[in-house]
Amino acid sequence: MSWWILHVDMDQFIAAVEIRRRPELRGLPVVVGGSGDPTQARQVVATASYEAREFGVHSGMPLRAAAKRCPQAVFLPTDPAAYDAASTEVMDTLREFPVIVEVWGWDECFVGASTDDPEALAQEMRRAVLERTSLSCSIGIGDNKVRAKLATGFGKRDSGSGEGVYELTAANWAEVMHHRPVRDLWGIGSRMSQNLNELGLFTVADLAAADLEVLKKRFGPKMGTWYLALGRGLGDTEVTDVPREPVSRSHEETFATDLVERAEIEQELRRIAETVTREVVADGRSIQRIAVKVRFTSFFTPIKSRKLPEITQDPEVIATAALVLLEKFELRRPVRLLGVRVEFATE
Repeated sequence: MSWWILHVDMDQFIAAVEIRRRPELRGLPVVVGGSGDPTQARQVVATASYEAREFGVHSGMPLRAAAKRCPQAVFLPTDPAAYDAASTEVMDTLREFPVIVEVWGWDECFVGASTDDPEALAQEMRRAVLERTSLSCSIGIGDNKVRAKLATGFGKRDSGSGEGVYELTAANWAEVMHHRPVRDLWGIGSRMSQNLNELGLFTVADLAAADLEVLKKRFGPKMGTWYLALGRGLGDTEVTDVPREPVSRSHEETFATDLVERAEIEQELRRIAETVTREVVADGRSIQRIAVKVRFTSFFTPIKSRKLPEITQDPEVIATAALVLLEKFELRRPVRLLGVRVEFATE
């Protein structure tokens, strides 16, 4: 038997959980996010049902904008406890198969399996999840995690195929991916896509054939090598059921009223930095790096980071480092969000 990687991704998970406990909402445009009140400021969409997506509603969109695009939508508040419980149901169902389940979040996981018929296994898992939980999922099949993750997208209802299961391996990688823009690759965002475009790399085929030394010079030896491997569809084949150890913690806050005065921005940033530090210290961890995020009213969201001179557990040291990073930002516009992320020291 051969070793296969399957990527299980729940369909419209949060919305589906809400619809499961409110069957009368099935078939209606459902939007879940914040308090569920689109008249309140600074509320964003956590997820939207397929019916709502047809109106252009998507995750991360302000609830007010979602209400304008789809005024007939049913708006619901988020309920993390319900999603955590539903996720446990799904993962426990998958663990009943002779596979290894590596959980990546509420709504997705990688599954490692030795089988001669991965598609049959994927269909069996989909049926079991649907029967046990009333929730549907899509499954990507691959010979590594990169291809399995990308394959899932092709099996989604809103992908055009909507078959629920799709296989992407070395055998069909070029046929399926080479003509696509680099933006379609896992982990390539708009900014990185632009950076690759500046090197004349527009398609996956371009990236697969890129000069490694050019990529290393632009992105560094580690990331340059990674981007070349990504263009060729190469990736990790190991699946583990050992819970992943967190390597960082972050806090961010969207303010009901924009911050304008620098003293006020500094005060709020200090408070957030001290709060996250105390939580980390309470867990017995130390900090070696800090990053600060600032989102302006234009939604421009730069992030600045630095490694600390010494590993620390001192909230005052972290707060001071955050304020030093703040000096790197041009605070010419009002601020709507501040965030602090700290990375843990390696034990």
